[in-house]
Amino acid sequence: MKIIAIIDYGMCNLDSVARAVEKSGALPIITDESQIIENAEAIILPGVGAFSEAMKELEARSLVSVLCKQVLKQQIPFLGICLGMQLMAEKGYEGGETVGLGLIPGEVIHFECENKDIRIPHIGWNEVDQSKQSLLFNEIPDHSDFYFVHSYHFSCSEKYVIGRTQYCDGFISSIQHHNCFGVQFHPEKSQKVGLQLLKNFCSC
Repeated sequence: MKIIAIIDYGMCNLDSVARAVEKSGALPIITDESQIIENAEAIILPGVGAFSEAMKELEARSLVSVLCKQVLKQQIPFLGICLGMQLMAEKGYEGGETVGLGLIPGEVIHFECENKDIRIPHIGWNEVDQSKQSLLFNEIPDHSDFYFVHSYHFSCSEKYVIGRTQYCDGFISSIQHHNCFGVQFHPEKSQKVGLQLLKNFCSC
């Protein structure tokens, strides 16, 4: 059974992510301990809240260096969920301009919609249009619905984009670069397709 480290930095309830990973056939360990992260076969970084506060918490727990080492040097499979995907960027602006983990080149910016009747934050179910083939979407039909809650979104080069969502003029909802994956939605709250996505990640 594959050991998946779920990073605990005090920014969200991790039990639902752990239960979903367990249902996907892997062994989840919720942790903020470097040694456990170094011994894990894959890493999930969930998150709810502000970019700047999340980075402060990761720094306070001395997690930034071990995450970057495991992901960039050791090439351990990594999945960022919601705020966790945003933290993969080089910088974000929620709570003030803040340096991110830098796992994928890009930045996290606030929604700016031409249609002022569109509500921000973006909350609820929405389709993900698969931009290109990815292991993450194996056995998941294109245009499947996933559950979102966010006011900021990832901006990066098209070469990293594997999924988009048509809301507020459209935004990047999933990314990949080698062993790094990120999803703006919550797979643990997205029923059957969300569990399939986590199963796909755990099989990396």
